[in-house]
Amino acid sequence: MRTTVGIIGAGPAGLLLARLLHNAGIDSVVLESRDRAYVERRQRAGILEQGTADVLRAAGAGERMDREGLRHDGIELRFDRTRHRVDFPALTGGRSVMVYAQTEVCKDLIALQLREGGPLLFEAEALAVEDAGTDAPRIRFRHEGREEVLECSYVVGCDGFWGVARKAIPAGLTQVFERTYPFGWLGILADVPPSHDELVYARHERGFALLSMRSPAVSRLYLQVPDGTDPGAWGDEEIWDELERRFETADDWYLQRGPITQKTVTPMRSYVHEPMRHGRLFLAGDAAHIVPPTGAKGLNLAAGDVVTFARALIHQQETGSPELLDAYSQTCLRRVWQAERFSYDMTTLLHRAPGATAFEDRLQLARLERIASSRAAETDLAEAYTGFPFG
Repeated sequence: MRTTVGIIGAGPAGLLLARLLHNAGIDSVVLESRDRAYVERRQRAGILEQGTADVLRAAGAGERMDREGLRHDGIELRFDRTRHRVDFPALTGGRSVMVYAQTEVCKDLIALQLREGGPLLFEAEALAVEDAGTDAPRIRFRHEGREEVLECSYVVGCDGFWGVARKAIPAGLTQVFERTYPFGWLGILADVPPSHDELVYARHERGFALLSMRSPAVSRLYLQVPDGTDPGAWGDEEIWDELERRFETADDWYLQRGPITQKTVTPMRSYVHEPMRHGRLFLAGDAAHIVPPTGAKGLNLAAGDVVTFARALIHQQETGSPELLDAYSQTCLRRVWQAERFSYDMTTLLHRAPGATAFEDRLQLARLERIASSRAAETDLAEAYTGFPFG
């Protein structure tokens, strides 16, 4: 097989890239190790930045998002039993975010790719990227019991942290920056309408809590728990009781309870691999960087990566200049490090570290009070949350 761009991974990044290339008349092949059903039910992120939503619309993949997604114009911060709403449009010139699950983004993009785009091969396991430093990289993969080779002009690794793409970059050329956190998130899905119409980020002396949603009838909620926690060790009523404590306010707000249909624990980690390019191999999304979920940046960073690559390749085809492709890593990393900074700030602002001192507790409260009382501090949060510019 031969194509211009070989894409490893049919998550939102790989699928969006295939769509952008298709719309520009550039052929691609997408290889995905899992089956379609798995990809379409894989629970991940649920917040789309303004820029990500705009890109999906421009790519022709925004119709169902705009019909079924939930536009959010702010978030609520809770601390010391007080509530403070951050108004995104008022602080950012009209920007907002969209609550629309990654599973739904993938369903929309898969349907478009199978109907209009190039080959999308499920259960096609990428085994290795070869000759990445040359003008003719190859992807060895296994599909339907046979080992095959996809010859490419470019390879884009959207295959996540455990994928093969990053391994094709020589270790002597790389730098890794990472931080692990001594806590995780116990997340639940519950068949109950959300108790608030926007996301609620709560800082409490017992730990962080987040109120989110997947739809008007399904709530998504999280509790800070020690790293390594077994989700099965928490009973349903125990979870609701703890959420109620951490979301407590001085007014008459209350938390609605309902049947819990899923429990998971998400570890917290920051990770950046530099560079994001080697020869004709380009890394995107979790293959190159991971952020703690507090800032809602993971999917959006991946979208920014593939938009940057697509623009650069289109520029080269139109002008003959490789300038933007050559600058891919530096361009993406500027946005990546801003997102890492914001995600770290939000994580340390809202989570109570094990063994935190009274001094550190007071600093957290002072930072939150600063956001609640300073338009400049509030604007910085709103601009980062709704998204850093692509490109």
